[in-house]
Amino acid sequence: MSERKPWHGVIVATALPFKDDLSVDYDAYGEHVQFLAANGCHGVAPNGSLGEYQTLSDEERARVVQTAVAAAPEGFTVMPGVGAYGGLQTEKWANQAAEAGAQAVMLLPPNTYRANDDEVAEHFRLAARAGLPVVGYNNPIDTKVDLTPELIARIHDEGNMVGVKEFSGDVRRAYAIKELSPQMDILIGTDDTLLETGLAGAVGWVAGYTNAIPQTTVELFTLSTSGSPADLLKAREIYTDLHSLLRWDTKTEFVQAIKLSMDIYGLKGGPTRPPRGPLADWMRKGITADTEAALAKGYK
Repeated sequence: MSERKPWHGVIVATALPFKDDLSVDYDAYGEHVQFLAANGCHGVAPNGSLGEYQTLSDEERARVVQTAVAAAPEGFTVMPGVGAYGGLQTEKWANQAAEAGAQAVMLLPPNTYRANDDEVAEHFRLAARAGLPVVGYNNPIDTKVDLTPELIARIHDEGNMVGVKEFSGDVRRAYAIKELSPQMDILIGTDDTLLETGLAGAVGWVAGYTNAIPQTTVELFTLSTSGSPADLLKAREIYTDLHSLLRWDTKTEFVQAIKLSMDIYGLKGGPTRPPRGPLADWMRKGITADTEAALAKGYK
C-alpha cells in the first residue's frame, strides 16, 4: 500500500471550544486535537465551517492553527481551512498555515459574490503559491459557487488542487470528477454520504461527527473504503445505526448539533458564537435522542 498522503484518511473538521465569555479556549482545543489523534484519526482541519472561523479575529484564527500544530503528534495532519472573502486574504492564510507547520490547506471558492470560473481558478492559484497542497471544498449551498467536475479538472490540471471535499451531497459527482481527473482525490464532505462516497472511491473524509465519536467513525470509514464486500456489509450495519445522527451534519445548525453531541459524550462542545444561537427545543430533543441512542449501542 502506498504511503498515506497528508489529506488522506479521517481528517476531522474540528469544533472550537469557547469559554463562558465566548473567548477561545486554546488549552481545551489542544487537548481535543490530542484526543482525536489518540482515538485513531489521521488529522484535523481547523478553521473550517465547523470551527466557526468566520467569527474569529485574525489573531484568534492564526493561534487556532498554531495550537493544532503544537498539539499534533508526528505524522498527524493539520490541514487548516483558508477560506476568505478575497483571494489576497486567502493567500495570506495559506502562507500563515505554511509558516505554522501545516501539511496542506483546505479552500472554499471565493464567497464575496458568485465568481466565474476564471475568478475561481485564480483564487486557487493564489492559495497554491504558499507551496502547500490545496484540497478544494465544494459547498455550493453556502458559497453559491459550484466547483463542477469540469472546473475541478481545470484547477487540478493547473496544479492547484490535489483533492476535493465534496459537500454537494450528490455522490454521482465522484464518478464524474474521476472521469475528468483520474488523479484527483475524492474526500467525503457530508457525514451522511459516507458509505456511498466511500464505495465510489473516496480516500479521505473531512469529518464532522468524528468530533464526538472518533473510534466508531474511523472504523466506519475504514470499512467503507476497504473494497471488501464483508467490510461493506459490516459498515452498512453501523451506518444504519448512526445515520439519523450523521444527518445532523448537513443541517444549518450542524455546529450546535455536533457540539451538543460532544457535551452528551462528556467532551467539551459548549456554546457557539453569534450569530449561531440556541437550538430550537424540538431540534435539541432530536439530537439528544439520536446521540443517546448511539451511546447506548456502545458507539464512541
